[in-house]
Amino acid sequence: MSKDTHRVHRRTKIVATVGPNSDSEDMIGRLITAGVDVFRLNFSHGSTQHHQLVAERIRKQARHHDRYVGVLADLQGPKIRIASFQDGKVLLNAGDAFQLSLNIGADDGNASGVGIEYQDLPKSVIADDVLLLDDGKMRLRVDSATETDIDCTVLVGGTLSSRKGVNKLGGGIAAPALTEKDKSDIKAMQAIKPDFVAISFVASAADILEAKGLLDSAEIDAAIIAKIERAEVVADSDLLDAIIDACEGVMVARGDLGIEVGDAALIGIQKDLISRARKRDRMVITATQMMESMISNSMPTRAEVFDVANAVLDGTDAVMLSAETAVGAFPVAVVSAMANAAIGAESHPVARKSRYRQDREFTSPQETIALSAMYGANHFPGVRGIATHTETGATPTLMSRLSSGLPIFALSRSPETLQRLALCRGVIPLYFDITAFDISDIETRTMEFLGDTGFITKNDYILMTMGTLIGQPGATNGIKLLSIG
Repeated sequence: MSKDTHRVHRRTKIVATVGPNSDSEDMIGRLITAGVDVFRLNFSHGSTQHHQLVAERIRKQARHHDRYVGVLADLQGPKIRIASFQDGKVLLNAGDAFQLSLNIGADDGNASGVGIEYQDLPKSVIADDVLLLDDGKMRLRVDSATETDIDCTVLVGGTLSSRKGVNKLGGGIAAPALTEKDKSDIKAMQAIKPDFVAISFVASAADILEAKGLLDSAEIDAAIIAKIERAEVVADSDLLDAIIDACEGVMVARGDLGIEVGDAALIGIQKDLISRARKRDRMVITATQMMESMISNSMPTRAEVFDVANAVLDGTDAVMLSAETAVGAFPVAVVSAMANAAIGAESHPVARKSRYRQDREFTSPQETIALSAMYGANHFPGVRGIATHTETGATPTLMSRLSSGLPIFALSRSPETLQRLALCRGVIPLYFDITAFDISDIETRTMEFLGDTGFITKNDYILMTMGTLIGQPGATNGIKLLSIG
C-alpha cells in the first residue's frame, strides 16, 4: 500500500459540551461517530446527578463504539454577576449615571442602579477603571467607589438584562478560583470519575494545588486543566509558567479572557499560550465560539473554518465546542465540520514539521526515548507510526509535544490512561495488555495487533517503545524499528 492510500488520522482532538440537545444516549453515540474525543460536562448548569447519568451514557456509548473517550468536568468558578432588575432589563445610554451596589436588593435594580453579588467587587476597583458588562457589550467608567457602592458613568450603552456578567478591562477582580459550589461539586464527582477537571479563573499555582488536594481527598484521579481567562495572568510570564507547570493542561478560554484583554490582543495570546504549553509538556485546549454560527446554521462560516485551522496550525491538542453542541440545532454537523477543518489544516506541511528541542537537555530516560522515537519516525520515510506501550500515558504525551504527520499508537491495559490520552494531539488510544504475553512475543504480538486492526499493512515500519520492566510505570527505556513483512 502506498503512503497516499494509508488511513487518514485526524490528529487534533475535539471536545464537545453536552447539553439539552446532546445528552441523550443516541445523540452521544452519533457524536462519537462524528469524531468527538472528549465530552465536557458544564457544572455551571445542571445537577450533579444529571452529570453522573450523562457520564454513564458516554462511557456506555464509548464501549459500544469501541473507542476511548474522555470526560471533562468543568467547574463554574467565580463568575461575577449583577443581580436582577425589577422589570428584567433596563436601557442604558452613554453618559447616564449608573450604580452597582451591595445595598440594592437582589430584585430591585432599575435604570439608576443594580445590586451585585460579589461582596469584594467595590474593593477591587478604583476611579477610572472600566467595567465590562454582558460579555463586554456595555462599558461603565468607575467615577468613585466605597466599601459598598460603585458609582459609574455609562460609556457604551445598550439593553442590560438581569444577572449579566461583570469583568474589568485589564483584569484584576480578585475572586477566589474555587468557590464553595466548586468544592461541593468536587466532592460529588466521585460517582462521575471524570478524566479531567477544569478549574475556572485560575489566578495562581496555589489554586491548582488546592484543587489537587480536594480531588485527592475525594479519591478522584483526574488531570487538572487550568482555564486561562484572567488578563493579569497572561500579563505575567512567571505567573503563567507556574500555573502551567502545576497542572496537566491548560484551556485558552477566549470568552472572559477576550473581554478583559480585547480581541485584538487575544490573537497573539492564543498563539503564545499554545506554544508555551507545548514547550512545557502540557496539553492545551482552544475554546469559545469556534463555530458559533452553527448554533442555528447547518454550515460554518469561512472565518470559523479559518479559526479552527489556525488553532490546529498553532499546535493545539484540542478544539472545543460549547453552545454549538450543548444547545445548538446541528450538534453532529458541527462536529463533522470541525473535524474536516482540522484534517484540512493538518495536511499542510507546517502542521507536520517537527520543532526539535535542540536547545534543551532531556531530563529522564523516558523523555529521551520518547523524543528520539519522534525524531526517527519523522526522518525515516517507511515509518507509518509510533507504537508505545504505556502504563501512565507519560511517554505518548511527551511524544505528542512534537509535530508530526504520523499517528502515535498508545497501547495500554489501563482504560483510565487511554481515556486521558484521548485529549493528546496525534495519539490513538488502544487497549493492549502487555502483561498477557511473554516478553519475547511482545514485538510480534504488537505488529499483529496493529495489522489486524488495519492501522498498518505489509512492508510498513513501526517504531516501538517499551520498558524492560513490563507493567511498571515510568520504566520506558527501549526503542526498536520493526517491520510487518
